[in-house]
Amino acid sequence: MRLQTRFAFITGGGRGIGSAIALAFAREGCDVVVAARTDEQVQTVAANIHSECGVKAFAVVCDVSQPESVNAAFARAYAESGRRPDILVNNAGIAISAPFLRTGDELWQRHLATNLSGTFYCSRAALPAMLEKGWGRVINIASIAAKTGAPYIAAYSASKHGVLGLTRSLAHEVASKGITVNAICPGYVDTEMVTRGIENISARTGKSASESMELLRGMSPQNRLVTAEEVAAMAVLLASEEGRGITGQAINIDGGTVMY
Repeated sequence: MRLQTRFAFITGGGRGIGSAIALAFAREGCDVVVAARTDEQVQTVAANIHSECGVKAFAVVCDVSQPESVNAAFARAYAESGRRPDILVNNAGIAISAPFLRTGDELWQRHLATNLSGTFYCSRAALPAMLEKGWGRVINIASIAAKTGAPYIAAYSASKHGVLGLTRSLAHEVASKGITVNAICPGYVDTEMVTRGIENISARTGKSASESMELLRGMSPQNRLVTAEEVAAMAVLLASEEGRGITGQAINIDGGTVMY
């Protein structure tokens, strides 16, 4: 088991990519904290992980856009487990599309607060213990939109570009301290978030759901959506000893949509 004895804090862990990463880590022997805004979701994920894998799994409510909530979530995780995370997965995020001139202040700020500031707040909370141990992993779930732009996603793309800047800067700062910091950049992933995206495409274009799905699939040379499990497999590698030589990287999992 590649992550036995490790302890991970995973945001946005109530569904989709976050829950897939939590389960993949647990299967490798890692105890996990599953954090998200919805208590029912994280309680269910944590219970299922404990039942299937036998590791310790803790459910914590956390709104990553609020530093007080982040600090309280880390404090609660420590109070319940007696441990501080070796591994942090910054997965919580939002993606709401809108034409640029209809992107109001509130929508812009929500993307920055959740996707970028949330990554900052959680990293700041987790890093002291990693530095004390001389070992740590920070894995930021970005997006191929962190490397390229597209219509209607200015706020989302800008926030994810910011995540890459944060990833690279922090990676340099802690490279000699036994800590790696990386970003995973998924393309369209077969999750609830993409289902909502399909609904938005259909509403905007008049295409059927199946036609909208084919449009998204066609953006990949492999003509498919990637799976949350594929993203989770990369997260396991980055969290493991085998991944210790990888830091400051932005790794695409997108079927070849973006080749840089």
